[in-house]
Amino acid sequence: MQTVLQERDDYPAANKSPRLARRFDAVMTGGTLGRIGSLEVRLARNDAEIAAVQEVRFRVFYGELGARRDALHSLEERDRDRFDALCDHLLVVDNALPGPDHRRIVGTYRLLRQESAAAAGGFYSDDEFELEKLVARHPGQRFLELGRSCVLKEYRSKRTIEILWQGLYAYINHHAIGVMTGCASFHGTEPAAHAEALSYLAHYCRTEPQWDVRAVAGRYRAMDMLPREAVNTRQAIAALPPLIKGYLRVGARIGDGCVVDHDFGTTDVFIVMPVAEIGARYLNYYGAEAERFAA
Repeated sequence: MQTVLQERDDYPAANKSPRLARRFDAVMTGGTLGRIGSLEVRLARNDAEIAAVQEVRFRVFYGELGARRDALHSLEERDRDRFDALCDHLLVVDNALPGPDHRRIVGTYRLLRQESAAAAGGFYSDDEFELEKLVARHPGQRFLELGRSCVLKEYRSKRTIEILWQGLYAYINHHAIGVMTGCASFHGTEPAAHAEALSYLAHYCRTEPQWDVRAVAGRYRAMDMLPREAVNTRQAIAALPPLIKGYLRVGARIGDGCVVDHDFGTTDVFIVMPVAEIGARYLNYYGAEAERFAA
């Protein structure tokens, strides 16, 4: 996979510390980036693992959540598109399961770096949010788009999220990422069904002006359906999808407006997460875990 094995001459940390050099090598070669119990996180190493990731995504998005299938999806039983070949694929493997590695994948993230997005003609999220405008306002930052977050139902636990974050931490350090972005979803295509949670995001979790991103014209749906004083914050937080709660916990903020994705049957919001603004205790925690696997 060319994006995993690409040489990096602009990453000096690998020459300064044996530990950092080993972590650098692990990202480059698909080595282990974290482990909790029988779960291991790393990048996909080959086409067989990428195909297996697409099968896991199909099981969740189409089999469980009811995304709209076309003839190709039904024939292949894989969720794939033109971005997959340009992305790195972070995956969680359960080593307690039988079979080869590519049959033990239980979770994944698709990672699209800014330079790869340029080769693709833009980011995946550009169809829903004005991400390119944000990138243009911050020419000194390197952006990473997180997408296709997917964990099999029986593995949707705190430890699976934590191990994905261990892998992400190693990845963003290796590639000197400054800002993580991407869509996160509520299930269903009626924003009003999530009025309190969306209103909470609009009133309490919006980006600062310099990081603001707006839903594209023609697809913009307002999130502030309830006034601030009508939002029961405890109820609203409880109603947030776990992934969005996890993003907010580490310091992410939310863009302006939501978008209905009829193909996937979701209502999407936009996550903006400058790495420098991630809470120090989370950076220290995930950094310590990453160092443990570089030892």
